[in-house]
Amino acid sequence: MYKRYHEYLIRDWTPGDRAAAADLIGRVLAEYHLGWEPQGADQDVVQVEQAYHAANGQFWVVERSSQLVGTAAFLPLGQGKQRVEIRKMYLETTARGQGLGQFLLTQLETEIQQAGYHSILVETASVLQEAVALYEKNGYQPYDQVETQRCDRAYVKYL
Repeated sequence: MYKRYHEYLIRDWTPGDRAAAADLIGRVLAEYHLGWEPQGADQDVVQVEQAYHAANGQFWVVERSSQLVGTAAFLPLGQGKQRVEIRKMYLETTARGQGLGQFLLTQLETEIQQAGYHSILVETASVLQEAVALYEKNGYQPYDQVETQRCDRAYVKYL
């Protein structure tokens, strides 16, 4: 994956991104008073190879001027091509409000659909109001199964 959106570069994660991605996600979570959980909900960020690559998922990073300013990922759930989960879609404050989140979501959905999956699940927290609005605006419907402790909302979209 290698795409541009204005001054942003979206590319596949590499092992050299591990610390910067973890730091970015931890900072964004703290901004919303949510905890960074490297042994729990965020273990996939410190183990991208095992969590995403080994499961045929994708993990992207977003750069501006060679600085990591965002992440986005999807992970297949279960057997076959039934469902994937969008995960770790975070943007630092300076990268928000420019349409980048919408662009990332559209790119994720395109990749997911081209890979043959039938539905997308996403979990989020109500305090992440921008994320809630983005998913709802893009046709995600409330879903009643939330597995991540810090999340209180789940959505599904059928492709």
